[in-house]
Amino acid sequence: MKKLVIYLITAVFLSFGFSNVTSAAGNTYTVKKGDTLWAISKKHNVTVNQIKSWNKLSSDTIKPKQVLKVTGAAAPKKTAVKAASTKSYKEIKVKATAYTASCKGCSGITYTGINLKKNPNAKVISVDPKVIPLGSKVYVPGYGEAIAGDRGSAVRGNKIDVFIPNKQRALQWGSKTVTIKVYK
Repeated sequence: MKKLVIYLITAVFLSFGFSNVTSAAGNTYTVKKGDTLWAISKKHNVTVNQIKSWNKLSSDTIKPKQVLKVTGAAAPKKTAVKAASTKSYKEIKVKATAYTASCKGCSGITYTGINLKKNPNAKVISVDPKVIPLGSKVYVPGYGEAIAGDRGSAVRGNKIDVFIPNKQRALQWGSKTVTIKVYK
């Protein structure tokens, strides 16, 4: 009889113990070699800034086997209509030029670790992080929604560079003055 009671107590303890682990598993992510905050944020449909805030990170540096929170505190669910109407953004007038990853001596790896040569369809812009925080979601007219995932030596102030994989199309983009939306 004692063995049966011990067996039942152990079974109950294990089932409650593991139920918490599985529910928490969806809230965390273990960093693998080659991961970037940008890639992790895309996978979990959150922003880089949210991941940095939830994990009290002061830089974009992460290490393999590091466990990151990828969701915040449970918030009441909003309806799709309300969420769309409350989406906030900041409009900034910028000079927009284009760049490619195929120049001589270019690695094709952005400042935040995005490999543009392996991901030629990625929508990435180079920004001045003092104006547009790295990891921000940005809408650029004529280009679409992109991630602020790179910074360049010539990108200062209200200037952006949009990534275009084809050199000829990048040259065709030219230089434009546009009003972008930086989502908060």
